[in-house]
Amino acid sequence: MSTHYNHPYHLVDYSPWPLTGAIGVMTLVTGLVKWFHNFNMNMLILGYIIIILTMYQWWRDICREGTLQGKHTIFVTKGLRWGMILFIISEVFFFISFFWAFFHSSLSPNIEIGSIWPPMGINPFNPFQIPLLNTIILITSGVTVTWAHHALMENNYSQTTQGLFLTVILGIYFTILQAYEYIEASFTIADSIYGSTFFMATGFHGLHVIIGTLFLLICLIRHMKNQFSKEHHFGFEAAAWYWHFVDVVWLFLYISIYWWGN
Repeated sequence: MSTHYNHPYHLVDYSPWPLTGAIGVMTLVTGLVKWFHNFNMNMLILGYIIIILTMYQWWRDICREGTLQGKHTIFVTKGLRWGMILFIISEVFFFISFFWAFFHSSLSPNIEIGSIWPPMGINPFNPFQIPLLNTIILITSGVTVTWAHHALMENNYSQTTQGLFLTVILGIYFTILQAYEYIEASFTIADSIYGSTFFMATGFHGLHVIIGTLFLLICLIRHMKNQFSKEHHFGFEAAAWYWHFVDVVWLFLYISIYWWGN
């Protein structure tokens, strides 16, 4: 079979990873239901293992395509850029749904929750303690990832490494502080509409921070293996775009839910 193509597109080889990823997600969600009802985490752990192995091998294949096989041409990279832009737009609307639910419930509280916001019995977080610290951490991480990007554009290997490393550390620090905040919370996701909207919005944002931290960690590893250059580093750019999106969402969360919502 001829390997010559008369078009500039990159048609990926047959891959099992979309199938194993779907199986992993199905196993994970089924395991969550089993954990909620039977307090059994076996299937949940199995789902996590399948997803983690799929992620590793899928990312490995993409790194090989872009770095060793040269399949990510300028034309292909342009398509990848538009794909990432459209993905971030879809994420924007995903979070808009949570903000819609929050403002719908807070601007006109139902009589069932006493017609007040926050509802009676809810002791909200002080916005000038851990939430403010987390805001400073994410803004700082946005500065460090921009620093790393500019250093990469100038072929400065050491500063790119330092900027990415600091960004990953700040992302991990943010996640630890949010976990501590959840542990110390005086209310749960089952405590009225306030608990539901608070934990859904901040929880999904925390999940995005974890994903973004992993994204940047992979970029750090690839950079240390000299897989990026000043002309060819879309993987890093995509991670930086995603991280800036996460930062902006947190600013809206902090202002609306932590500060105004109190």
